[in-house]
Amino acid sequence: MNAPKTPKPPLNRTVSVAPMMGWTDRHDRYFLRLISPNALLYTVMITTGALIYGKKFSVLEYNPEEHPVALQLGGSDPKELAECARIAEQYNYDEVNLNCGCPSDRVQKGKFGACLMAEPALVADCIDAMQQATTLPVTVKTRIGIDNQDSYEFLLDFVGKIADKGCKTFIIHARKALLNGLSPAENRTVPPLNYERAYQLKRDFPHLNIILNGGLQTVETVQGALAQCDGVMIGREAYTNPWFMAQLEETVFGNTAAKTRHQIIEELMPYIDRSLAEGVPLKDITRHILGLYQGLPGARRWRQILSSEAYKPAANSNTVRLALAQVPES
Repeated sequence: MNAPKTPKPPLNRTVSVAPMMGWTDRHDRYFLRLISPNALLYTVMITTGALIYGKKFSVLEYNPEEHPVALQLGGSDPKELAECARIAEQYNYDEVNLNCGCPSDRVQKGKFGACLMAEPALVADCIDAMQQATTLPVTVKTRIGIDNQDSYEFLLDFVGKIADKGCKTFIIHARKALLNGLSPAENRTVPPLNYERAYQLKRDFPHLNIILNGGLQTVETVQGALAQCDGVMIGREAYTNPWFMAQLEETVFGNTAAKTRHQIIEELMPYIDRSLAEGVPLKDITRHILGLYQGLPGARRWRQILSSEAYKPAANSNTVRLALAQVPES
């Protein structure tokens, strides 16, 4: 008989970085970890089909330095999600998350993402199956509603049914999703934010971990959210202005030993060299660091050099050093 598995220690979910398709790949997560030692990082959404029928290593690969890192899944079949939860544990992820918030047409056709909010019983079955398959924490990322089903009672029923199965953590993107008529990009900005829905959830479910997501772009907004819920998930601001994560390291975690931007890039250099030796094009890494010097002297030239030179076949870490020389160290 195999010895029972020991659950991982509780994760610190005070600050996390959202799964963002096309953005938060393993190169971006390595870079963000250099800036923020304490944030919980998430993979992009990976479908159950990609894991079960695809090349697992290519989609699950990550750097050990990324821990803690969570795997986000897209799917709606309890058995398939259970199998993927087992795979997540085999690959030593720290959490497995079910996407109930993506509104894209492709995702809807696969019967997962935000459209699952209309089927809380099915989501509850999925979560139950996943929890039975792994000792990892199983969490849900969701919207506050879909289309005309956007009352607080609707959200309360959705969360309640899933919480009854033992799910303890809900990441609430505080916008409803419009499944017809808006693009995924518009669904991230057009429906108005309603933080109060997430705060009310925390008041009604004080035993749950409620994480707020959506439009968090200032330290003051983050601090206000943390006064009323258990954590925040940062989306686009962590990508377009990655130094925001350093600000949160200091203000939220009290980390006064934060590195300078130049030090971050110097620490990234060995990773760049190693990745280039493995055949990774430089552009696949440098596209994630363009916003590091946002608003500072030399930032425009930094972006110009990386954007134009990193795509050339001979580009290497010296290309990054050339760009770095254009930005005064502060």
